[in-house]
Amino acid sequence: MTCYCGFEKPYESCCRRFHSAAGSATDAEQLMRSRYSAYVLSLEDYLLATWHETTRPASLDFSGAQKTRWLGLEIKKHCIVDANYAQVEFIARYKIGGLPAVRLHEISDFILEDGRWFYVAGVFPA
Repeated sequence: MTCYCGFEKPYESCCRRFHSAAGSATDAEQLMRSRYSAYVLSLEDYLLATWHETTRPASLDFSGAQKTRWLGLEIKKHCIVDANYAQVEFIARYKIGGLPAVRLHEISDFILEDGRWFYVAGVFPA
């Protein structure tokens, strides 16, 4: 099975190393992919740890009665703005219960601090 993030390698040799704290993302795209996989697996601790402290929520709620089923991730663009700032444009598809699938199109901001990448915030292009 390929990794949830879409790379053609097993989860164990892809995003799992980040989720288990055995590695740190080397760029914003890699962090974005590992965060997508963390959403698939409902890894709240990892998502909060990789969310910048200035925008991080206190918690995430994965306990909803209708579990989200993630269907795929497509990275549209990875822009390195400068040495400490990057953007990733992506489309993530998901489905909740019997409702139609949803397309989440986001341009996310990432910042590098103390050698680690963090998700800051995102906008939804028109």
